[in-house]
Amino acid sequence: MADAPRARRLAKRISQIVASTLEHEVKDPRLAMVTITDTRVTADLREATVFYTVYGDDAERAGSAAALASARGVLRTAVGRQTGVRFTPSLAFVPDAVPEGAARLDELLEGVRRADAEVATLAVGAAYAGEADPYRKPREDDEDLDDVPVGDEGDDASRGARREGSSTLDAEPGHGARSTG
Repeated sequence: MADAPRARRLAKRISQIVASTLEHEVKDPRLAMVTITDTRVTADLREATVFYTVYGDDAERAGSAAALASARGVLRTAVGRQTGVRFTPSLAFVPDAVPEGAARLDELLEGVRRADAEVATLAVGAAYAGEADPYRKPREDDEDLDDVPVGDEGDDASRGARREGSSTLDAEPGHGARSTG
């Protein structure tokens, strides 16, 4: 098995060779608007998938696919001569879906732009449902609590009453406490 960097280098070289051969050696008018976009090679370097796009309508795409299928042998021979690998990879041509995906993304982005423009026109005369600034701010009117040390925030009179009142610990011996015998 070949390593991944070698497969990537070979794929890039195959793209260049196929594009150059289509432009200079193969004299088929159906291949005039073909662009090689990408090539992928398997890890064992036996098969190469060449992705292409065609500028034109569906009839021109079908004609270009047939022309690539008929020129496959010439292209594989050119790849074998110029790469120098022991086994020349077999070539498979696949139409690239990138232009259709890009067109679909453009349509979606245009829809989002229209929706944003509609929201912007609705927001021109709108007012806030609540306050303009919905975030909480620290209180500034409770300045008297800043003078009291931490832990002494309660009422001093009620705290003093609790200290002076009786508790079971302050009870006289024998009253409410366990007696020892």
